[in-house]
Amino acid sequence: MAENKILICIGGPTASGKTALAIQLAEKYHTEILSVDSRQFYREMNIGTAKPTQEEQDRAPHHFINHVSIHDPYDIGLFEKESMTLLEDRFKHHDILIAVGGSGLYFKAMLEGIDTFPPVSPDILVQLQKEYLEKGIDYLKGQLQEVDPNYFQIVDQHNPVRLIRAISIFRETGLPFSSFRTGKKVKRFFESHCFYLSPPRAILYERINDRVDKMIQDGLIDEVRSLQEFKELKALQTVGYTELFKYFSNEYEIKEAILKIKQHTRQYAKRQLTWFNNAENWTKWEDTYTILF
Repeated sequence: MAENKILICIGGPTASGKTALAIQLAEKYHTEILSVDSRQFYREMNIGTAKPTQEEQDRAPHHFINHVSIHDPYDIGLFEKESMTLLEDRFKHHDILIAVGGSGLYFKAMLEGIDTFPPVSPDILVQLQKEYLEKGIDYLKGQLQEVDPNYFQIVDQHNPVRLIRAISIFRETGLPFSSFRTGKKVKRFFESHCFYLSPPRAILYERINDRVDKMIQDGLIDEVRSLQEFKELKALQTVGYTELFKYFSNEYEIKEAILKIKQHTRQYAKRQLTWFNNAENWTKWEDTYTILF
């Protein structure tokens, strides 16, 4: 493949304006967009994941939107492989491609590669999912802190998927998850220029609250109700869905559920921003950076 292929990466917290910027760049360079949002991969989850509208998708070709079903096994390892295959193909037609999303670890896998971990028995994953649903996230935190205190210090402790993954490796192998993390970076066949958006906190939180209100108006409650029988699936253990599942089971009143969605989304955005602030080779976006390309 010819040299000088460039992947422009646009990251940042939810509701920060990533989609609008990515589409503007894609139109400017007559190119395509790769979604790096692990929630937007799933075709059954539309309103609650703030997918680009059909009108937005019509303005520029999008990839990895509605990519798999919530019933399909999908993880960061598969994403790394499939994103490389896609980039190799699309760079045959474009010198510049755009990647956009808020899933920092998926960006990291795409840009640097990931460590190889041993396969885990489905029985272990099912058991851990059951323990989480019965005992809550604090139980998972305690389990991971006990078996792998090093990884516990750096993992997103609010993310049950990450906690379950790390604990499952220990239960399968008897070795801590951190022992499989080498930190070796893979050299890619393209250059990457990575920027993240960081609106003022008050503005970001206002956008999040407004977005949640619009999701409710657009039918989020009905969308989540239609998925209720699948609520134990990993893909549905996410903000906007878990709170409404609790409403359906009478744990929350509807007003409380909506307030919880807003609160948890703000917390999620804060964790996203922390990741991008601390990530290597990511620069806060300024309009003047457009002259680089």
